[in-house]
Amino acid sequence: MSNSIEPSINNIISPPIVLTIAGSDSGGGAGIQADIKAISATGGYACSVITAITAQNTQSVSAIFPIPLEYIAKQLDAVFLDLNIVAVKIGMLVDIDIIKLIAQKIKKYRPLFVVVDPVMVATSGDLLLPCSAMNTVKSELFPLAHLITPNIPEAAVLTGQKYALEMDNMDVFIEPLRALTPNAILLKGGHLTMDVKSVDLLITQDSIEAFSNPRIETNNTHGTGCTLSSAIASYSAQGHDLFQSVMLAKKYISLAIAHADELSVGQGHGPVNHFFLGHQRLR
Repeated sequence: MSNSIEPSINNIISPPIVLTIAGSDSGGGAGIQADIKAISATGGYACSVITAITAQNTQSVSAIFPIPLEYIAKQLDAVFLDLNIVAVKIGMLVDIDIIKLIAQKIKKYRPLFVVVDPVMVATSGDLLLPCSAMNTVKSELFPLAHLITPNIPEAAVLTGQKYALEMDNMDVFIEPLRALTPNAILLKGGHLTMDVKSVDLLITQDSIEAFSNPRIETNNTHGTGCTLSSAIASYSAQGHDLFQSVMLAKKYISLAIAHADELSVGQGHGPVNHFFLGHQRLR
């Protein structure tokens, strides 16, 4: 008797499709790899457009190679012309021409939901984009984004506010961020390490919602920003409103961080545990 399982027409599903546009992390903890894991773990179907290849691990980024513009355009057309892409997450973009191309394609194909994670500042504090490219992100991409998700260092660069790790609130960034976009901002407070809780602020033009979770002590936090923004895009593609999507994504990333020490990957800042639920089921 065969042990194979025959597929049934009744089991065919059509999952919501989420496109991630970002750089590749060869170490698998952040970038495209983290995005695909997060989208898959939260119930979406992930497709991808790679903007750059990085030589990266849990300790450092040793090289960045931008993908030629022609091939980024071909990737975008390939997925948009065939797949029913509902939501798009935009991450690492390395120069002005790539930023303008992405904006052009988003205007052309008009996905229902766009989240921009402005990857501008490395963990070391080094800028990953020149000022001219940051201005292009603000002028070209922010008007198309339903949500932008800066952390504190990125918010400081975007708004020109002096960044201080020890500051005890995020209020100084609220109005300057509102001035950058008519749509929503999720200001992530994970860098405020003096606070016993991790607080993110969902900021619109007329409201502020705080999402608070206990701060989890772990060295394995590589890819948290990529993971959170991708999870928000995934939940939005499934039909949740913005508040629900952020709430569900915040819960997901908190659990992924809480279970991160169950993984032993690399010698530096390891990844979060994207598939913590599956690991529990397999035990």
